[in-house]
Amino acid sequence: MPVEKSVGARVIGGSINGEGSMTVEVDQAGEDSYLSQVIDLVEEAQKSKSRTQDLANRAAMWLTLVAVTAGAVTLGAWLVLANADLAFSLERTVTVMVTTCPHALGLAIPLVVAVSTAISAQRGLLVRNRAAFETMRRVNAVIFDKTGTLTEGRFGITEVVSFDKALSDTRLLSLAASVEAQSEHPLARGIASADVETMPVDEFHSEPGHGVEATVDGTRIRVHRPKSSDVPGNHRKEFETLTATGKTIVMVSLDGQPTGFIALADVVRKESKEAIDALKSMGIECMMLTGDRQEVAQWVSRELELDDYFAQVLPGEKASKVREVKSRGLRVAMTGDGVNDAPALAAADIGIAIGSGTDVAVSTADIVLVRSDPRDIVTLVHLARATYRKMIQNLVWATGYNAIAIPLAAGALYQAGILLSPAAGAILMSLSTVIVAVNARLLRLKA
Repeated sequence: MPVEKSVGARVIGGSINGEGSMTVEVDQAGEDSYLSQVIDLVEEAQKSKSRTQDLANRAAMWLTLVAVTAGAVTLGAWLVLANADLAFSLERTVTVMVTTCPHALGLAIPLVVAVSTAISAQRGLLVRNRAAFETMRRVNAVIFDKTGTLTEGRFGITEVVSFDKALSDTRLLSLAASVEAQSEHPLARGIASADVETMPVDEFHSEPGHGVEATVDGTRIRVHRPKSSDVPGNHRKEFETLTATGKTIVMVSLDGQPTGFIALADVVRKESKEAIDALKSMGIECMMLTGDRQEVAQWVSRELELDDYFAQVLPGEKASKVREVKSRGLRVAMTGDGVNDAPALAAADIGIAIGSGTDVAVSTADIVLVRSDPRDIVTLVHLARATYRKMIQNLVWATGYNAIAIPLAAGALYQAGILLSPAAGAILMSLSTVIVAVNARLLRLKA
């Protein structure tokens, strides 16, 4: 909705002037500008993030040390303790070194990462921070920005009420839409987009801040700001209830007589309820963060059955609200699309930006959703969890393989007649790598 400004009021750079003209004095530029302050908040939040070590590299490094140590111990044991000849002892050592080559363990995680990254891109999930993506499996709270994320950021009609029994709600809406089709006001676009028949109008007149009027089929139609006194007693309670839920109401008058009203609200995405229900079924709390009025936030929260919401939050307060939720012991993912959301995205454990959002929000986020579809967050959690399971499976296999293969290669069962040759060790090592690679590819079936 347009916000009225008078002489002396402050405006933010990038604001859109609806009608008329104005002179603006710039008193904050460069480092003092609002955008610069937002960037500072983003950088501050980013500095607080910890850097994660690459588990695969560390595991491979330790296995390399284990291989070298096991080889040296094997050589010494056969030479000194078993009094074996040098050729036999070297053969055991070589077999241990070949069998323990850290290919499988070194590839266990990178192969899964490569496959999951490809799957993510195919599904419109652009991962900018792998550590954050892997943390997504442990998220137990998701905070959504309202406008543009849970809602479409445009007005839609929720109720149409006609005071005259002879005039249907559809006919009332058709008359209003015919007049509003001539206006560029956000509310007018919401009414004009209704799926009703529109008619030609004459003598169109717009009075900024008050309404529009025109003649339709010989009747003077006016769509304007409502007054409580315009609403008859039998519709008063309904009018007050809609107003209390934060909906915007416009009155429709025919030939100067108030005949009905139309209630509008920011359109809740049809995908939002499905996404919220799916996340809650996974044990994840769903919350909303908005600068909108308490009544509006309460209505959206009730529609989507959210666990919690924060209303009338100023741009600079969003990051602190995220930190407040984190202080409850929750691991938080924040989803938003605007400049105002950037500090909050950076302050969260995982920042998720809507691809259609601003460059600042996208560049701050750990993960970018190409589509403006909240259900993609559900896909993201499923994929993160499936990816982690594959990583653990590969690590367990690679570790378990070495736990069994090293003693065999060293000749622990020599007395039982079981002795691996270097060639057999090489086959086992290659087989373990193939198994790890195939298991990583199976992620496509699980995710």
